[in-house]
Amino acid sequence: MRNKILLFLFAAAPMLAQGQNPGSNHGNRFEQLGYLLADPNIYRSASGVPGPKYWQQRADYDISAELDEQQQRLTGSEAITYYNNSPDPLTYIWLQLDENEHDPKSDNNSFNDSKMNDRMSTRQVNSLLGMEQGHGVNIVKVTDASGKALPYTINQTMMRIDLPKTLMPGEKIRFHVDWWYKIPNRMTLGGRGGYEFFPEDGNALYTMAQWYPRLAVYSDFQGWQNKQFTGRGEFALTFGNFKVKMTVPADHVVGGTGECRNYKEVLTPAQFQRWQQAQNANEPVEVVTLAEAQNAMQSKASGKKTWVFEAENVRDFAWTSSRRLVWDAMATNVEGKKVMAMSYYGPEAYPLYRRYSTKVVAHTLKVYSKHTIVYPYPVAISVEAANGMEYPMICFNYGRAEKDGTYSEATKYGMISVIIHEVGHNFFPMIVNSDERQWTWMDEGLNTFCQFLAEQEWDNNYPSRRGPAHLITDYMRMPKDLLEPVMSNSENIVQFGPNAYAKPATALNILRETVMGRELFDYAFKEYARRWAFKHPTPSDLFRTMEDASAVDLDWFWRGWFFGTEPVDISLDSVKWYRMDSKNPAVENPAAQSAAGQSSQHIAQERNKAAGVKFAVEQDTSLQDFYNKWDRYAVTPDQTDAYKKLQASLTPEEKRLYESKKNFYELTFSNVGGNVMPLIIEWTYADGTKEVDRISAYIWRHNENMVTKVFAKDKEVASIRLDPYRETADIDELNNSWPRQAVPSKFELFRMQAPARGTSSGGNPMQRARQ
Repeated sequence: MRNKILLFLFAAAPMLAQGQNPGSNHGNRFEQLGYLLADPNIYRSASGVPGPKYWQQRADYDISAELDEQQQRLTGSEAITYYNNSPDPLTYIWLQLDENEHDPKSDNNSFNDSKMNDRMSTRQVNSLLGMEQGHGVNIVKVTDASGKALPYTINQTMMRIDLPKTLMPGEKIRFHVDWWYKIPNRMTLGGRGGYEFFPEDGNALYTMAQWYPRLAVYSDFQGWQNKQFTGRGEFALTFGNFKVKMTVPADHVVGGTGECRNYKEVLTPAQFQRWQQAQNANEPVEVVTLAEAQNAMQSKASGKKTWVFEAENVRDFAWTSSRRLVWDAMATNVEGKKVMAMSYYGPEAYPLYRRYSTKVVAHTLKVYSKHTIVYPYPVAISVEAANGMEYPMICFNYGRAEKDGTYSEATKYGMISVIIHEVGHNFFPMIVNSDERQWTWMDEGLNTFCQFLAEQEWDNNYPSRRGPAHLITDYMRMPKDLLEPVMSNSENIVQFGPNAYAKPATALNILRETVMGRELFDYAFKEYARRWAFKHPTPSDLFRTMEDASAVDLDWFWRGWFFGTEPVDISLDSVKWYRMDSKNPAVENPAAQSAAGQSSQHIAQERNKAAGVKFAVEQDTSLQDFYNKWDRYAVTPDQTDAYKKLQASLTPEEKRLYESKKNFYELTFSNVGGNVMPLIIEWTYADGTKEVDRISAYIWRHNENMVTKVFAKDKEVASIRLDPYRETADIDELNNSWPRQAVPSKFELFRMQAPARGTSSGGNPMQRARQ
């Protein structure tokens, strides 16, 4: 459609500021979040920085533990020194007994959802039949430093110790806990810690996590974090120093949080020499070789060895132990600091882990250090354990080859991604120590975002599953009853992966690439990591820091992506094309003649002409008068004189505008989905060239449902497309273009014979190539 507009000037009256305005088309999405965020105070400032009176507790551990491989039992004794840095007197303290999640009497074994179907896990069946008995922590004794018994109360996964006297601010207490528990088979019972048994060689791999009674967090924003552990929401933990002695079978290899202090005593001379060689190696060195691991798997030593590890300023401690482990290591330069990148893995993972694991660890440390803070610890470890879980300096991952040594592309990239993800957790939440029990997304979502950055810096064609905006749209278009805000408690989330991992990661990627730009985002995100390293941040601290360090008002974004569930669906509803009336009769009259001819045409004219109709005015020429011969679009002297006078009266600026020959396009957009976003408009011109305009989301501030905007273009436009790079997570791309474009879909012919169970179209090309 082509219309004309006259050039005129006007002044817009300012709109009055409005508060929350439910039911209105404005005054809602762009209001500030103040009432939704915790009030700033002396502990946490309004800028997002720790306040002048910020404090946090500390707990130091001295632990001795012994692994009984025959009985599948772990026995331990720990001395804990707890420092009360808070302004509050404490009469009791809370410890976490996470292994009690496996106790059949624990609540989580009764309220977890289950239903019968044709595929049930071993864990589900065992839980229903009560076949896994005897699990949970057994507390032998709790005493003070002098050996006097301390009263305690166990409430499922939490233990309260009543103190002999009030622990005043600035004081510390040292106490002892002796305990033991039956190590669970995590492949049948589930959970993060336990053992995996390999029947083909009769050995086990131990991944010891949540294995000792641990101090819960006492903080300024919620007091004790003593919410029960039900297996989903992870952990809120206190920083401290660890000294840990693990006594294991003499032929086991042990890797753990921190640095081993007695490698010379527990390794063979050849292994210790390789360890020293690895200190300066730029390629992974096998400290314990594949041949040594395979030899150890043939028999079991009768003796014991004790491995001693120490770690400073960590929030947790985990370890692995087995005789069937290969161990490789290399030195990694992380912004001028040497870090030992290491991997532990069994023979079944050797084809993948020997090539990739330690180098992925090193890559992850470098990328994360660039975007957050420099990695502060001396080691970083990846352990192949057929799962994915993270702890300070050590993580458990998956990635096993087929028996013939081949592997699928999905296994390769899945392994690289999980290593990046779990090593990345060293930064979130092991250093930037958010409360995982309450806000899973603060560690999983932020870490998944950084994982995406590391994947893309590994390979520009890396098949990332989370991060790109268009990959979240299937989740965002789900029914409302299956969605909940990102700002939801971990235990209440239905779609856990999309909600806590993918959506916040996608939101941060959109912030970086589309809303803020890389320079502003990277500075602010790095500032958040710097401010809250080795501290306990909340969502308010993140939201406020990102705005404080960038001067970008993001309240509308947090409201839509973190507090809401509405999707992005912006529709390009109409396009109107205008040209400015130049007032030049030599230009406008022929244009008007052409337009009139087009508008007066109708089907009867065409068919009468084709039928050879004899028209009356042609048969009798006396019926023709002046108007039959008059050219109403001819340029008259009066029109020419009027145009000359207009030209003489124009200022140079007005003359420039009249002579610009601009095309004006009025576009109308509707916010179908509800979540406001910037408008990214790709123009394709008649000559085939393209141009992209980016309009801030603030265009929606006066009408959150519909906006209209006029664009001036030098060229005639052939087509228009919204969100051409698929960067806003728009769930319906069919309403994004003008003219509307059909998007083809594919279908397959139905065959009665289904493929055999367990096969797939992808398969293992590496294996097929060897056949």
